[in-house]
Amino acid sequence: MADVRKVPVPKEHAADAGLRLVAGERTHLERLRLALDHAPDMLFVIDHAEMRFVDVNQTACDLLGYTRSELLAKSPQDILPHTRAELEQAYAALIGDPSRSSGLTSHYRCKDGSRVPFESKRRAVRGADGRWLIVVASRDIRPMLAATEALRESEAALRRGQAMARLAHAVTDQDGALLRASDNLAHLLGMDPQRLPRTGREWYGLVHPDDHAHFREAAITAARSAAHAEIKYRLRCGDGTWMHVRHLIEPLEPLAADGGRQWFNTLQDITEQVRAEERIARLTRVYAVLSGINGLIVRATSRDELFEAACRVAVEQGGFCMAWIGLVDRDAGLVRPMASAGAVGDFFATAPLAILETRPGGYGLAGRAVRERKPIVSNDVHGDSQRLMKAELAARGIDSVAIVPLIRGEEVVGILALYAAEIGFFDEEELRLLVELAGDIAFGLEHIEKSEKLDYLAYYDVLTGLANRTLFLERTEQQVAAARSSYRKLAIFLMDIERFKPINDALGRQAGDALLTQIAERMRQTGVDPARFGKPAADQFAVLGLDVKSEEALARMVESRLKELFERPFRIAGQELRVSVRVGIAVFPNDGGDAETLFRNAEAALKKAKAGGERYLFHTAELTGQVAERLSLENKLRQALEREEFVLHYQPKIDLETRRIAGVEALIRWQSPELGLVAPGRFIPVLEETGLIQPVGHWALLRASSDYRAWVSQGLSAPRIAVNVSPLQLRQRDFVQRIDEATAGNGRRAGIDLEITESLMMANVADNIDKLNAVRRLGINIAIDDFGTGYSSLGYLARLPVQSLKIDRSFIETMHFDSSAMTLVSTIISLAHSMRLKVIAEGVETEDQAKYLRLLRCDEMQGYLISRPLAPAALVDFLRRDATGEAGASPSG
Repeated sequence: MADVRKVPVPKEHAADAGLRLVAGERTHLERLRLALDHAPDMLFVIDHAEMRFVDVNQTACDLLGYTRSELLAKSPQDILPHTRAELEQAYAALIGDPSRSSGLTSHYRCKDGSRVPFESKRRAVRGADGRWLIVVASRDIRPMLAATEALRESEAALRRGQAMARLAHAVTDQDGALLRASDNLAHLLGMDPQRLPRTGREWYGLVHPDDHAHFREAAITAARSAAHAEIKYRLRCGDGTWMHVRHLIEPLEPLAADGGRQWFNTLQDITEQVRAEERIARLTRVYAVLSGINGLIVRATSRDELFEAACRVAVEQGGFCMAWIGLVDRDAGLVRPMASAGAVGDFFATAPLAILETRPGGYGLAGRAVRERKPIVSNDVHGDSQRLMKAELAARGIDSVAIVPLIRGEEVVGILALYAAEIGFFDEEELRLLVELAGDIAFGLEHIEKSEKLDYLAYYDVLTGLANRTLFLERTEQQVAAARSSYRKLAIFLMDIERFKPINDALGRQAGDALLTQIAERMRQTGVDPARFGKPAADQFAVLGLDVKSEEALARMVESRLKELFERPFRIAGQELRVSVRVGIAVFPNDGGDAETLFRNAEAALKKAKAGGERYLFHTAELTGQVAERLSLENKLRQALEREEFVLHYQPKIDLETRRIAGVEALIRWQSPELGLVAPGRFIPVLEETGLIQPVGHWALLRASSDYRAWVSQGLSAPRIAVNVSPLQLRQRDFVQRIDEATAGNGRRAGIDLEITESLMMANVADNIDKLNAVRRLGINIAIDDFGTGYSSLGYLARLPVQSLKIDRSFIETMHFDSSAMTLVSTIISLAHSMRLKVIAEGVETEDQAKYLRLLRCDEMQGYLISRPLAPAALVDFLRRDATGEAGASPSG
């Protein structure tokens, strides 16, 4: 378009104003017009004074749908969404400063009513006639707006896609500093955009501490290789929660202007994906537990086995931190734990397992599960307001708890408790599986109880709960096998209730059942293992006796048990009833080598006892007679203690070098009015078996102390008296006190020493050493008797507070013709002397033996060569002869 400032615009030719040029320029103007008409932009020339178009190009006509003449007949406000005043004001501003131009974005109204959006440049120019013209160049921006809208839609779609995929991106430099980021990065991280991490260090600070090493290693590897890398880690969000992210790092090409590497980072929130994977893993574990426990139900033969295995499967296959199963005890108002696995420790010491409200604050989870008959869950124990053992659970790394009731029929019989390390572990699907699991356990429990009931009926007496004949014989056979391998004795006692049928007939079967039940209960109260009781027949009871020492001990036990069981009356049908029994006894191995034979022989003995009116009877009459004789001896010994029929005899101990008396040994004798002087071998074992050795042994200490003081009072050189101590005496708690009391008197302690067997010392060594040290502090010497026949440890021997050893007579008897015995005696003497112990030889009967012992440097001897054991009066004579040097020259007594 020509410079319209030089074109005159006559009024009569207004349509062609601005286009007339001098004649020489017509051809040039025609070309210019052609170029302007084909320009891509719309061109308008506006007369400012008259506010009308004075020229337009063909492009404007084509786009707006007007002819040239139609447009030249219009004013700008006719096709613009602006008033004339607004346009005049805008044009006036351009005229006020012709050197500048202004822009406008608006739309033109087309002839057909549509609109053409445009973007224009406006400029004020002066025409040839001096008028101001406004030249406007407008560009149709519909393609640009369409492209912009398409881009906007594309960006919106990208943003929606990123939002749906939980994606964001950022560009960082080689040091990890943030250069630019997508708008949704802040939203993805739940942060204010101004608080986004700007440096690699700040970003690293958001990474979960447990993922630091993995993140750092991957980032360093990518930087060194300038290659693609993918990292999965946890990132802290703006609200403090942790988000799982997949982070793709890709190098950008080319390098930045400063030569540094830039990285395109794509981040995706995969928290839900990770949680879904974890949920699938949890469900898989729960399915594994369900499958494992269903297999157990088929195999388990007892309730305890089922419960223990179920808890173990839950921990090992299900990955639970802890699991336990409890049964409801409604009488006590508690859930009692029966089995557990995992990190239990002392958990049940403080666990609130009450099913009754016992304190404010609501029931514990176990109580609620029982009362409400539904699973009770806490998926965040540390943020839960329910009553929970939060400290105990935190110590075990537990964040989620589920308590599932075990329901049988309509009743809650127990609970299954599971503990997981993850927050939010138990969702609806897990709970559905756990309810199914609890149902299977309850079914298994019911199945086992039914099986156990059938087994119970096959092996137990329904009325009393004792083993029936079948089970009693099975148990007996097991004990017979054990006794056979260890060469022990055992016995069967078969008891038959006298007059049971008349009682049943007179008082009724219910009264007879009550009597049997009460007898069974008294048997349980005796303290004997219930597995050794049985009820093999309607009115019979059986007892299995183990570790039988002797038939006499059996007889004493029978007497004691019968007294304990039947001395008191039974209260039946409102009245007191006294009953008695007959007992048949069979002893293994004498009366049979198997349970069935023993039982038959016990039945035979019982039959004879009933026929003969005996309270109890052994299988063989001969044995019964021996037992009766032994019991008679026991009774006589008890009377002997009461009647002071025991006496002490003393056997001198002589110094081998000087042949002078060095001491005496006190030996118990029984002076029976009926039997005369009874040898110790006949009654000492009975004293040991019956426990009478304790009072008899204490009497011996008192008697020896009294005799010692009597000798002193007679002016004799009283030798020290060695008194033997039995194992039962040494085991007494007040052993030291008894020794002290027996030997002390009138301010002067009697010259008493103790002799203790080698085998006794080796039992409970530590305790015995303490006691003997206390005895030594009383000024009492201690000797080990019968040395060489036991199994002494030299280590213990060195620790024992003993002053002398007594070599057993068996070695002395054989040493002059048995070189090995001689060597042993020599070794004992050398060993004792090396430990500064005195050596006494027992049972010396010949001068040859004395000679050998003297050559071997033995210190003392005792035996028939010097003297038999002497009564107290005879010993006084011996002491007087010893004072003159005559006693050791020839045997006495």
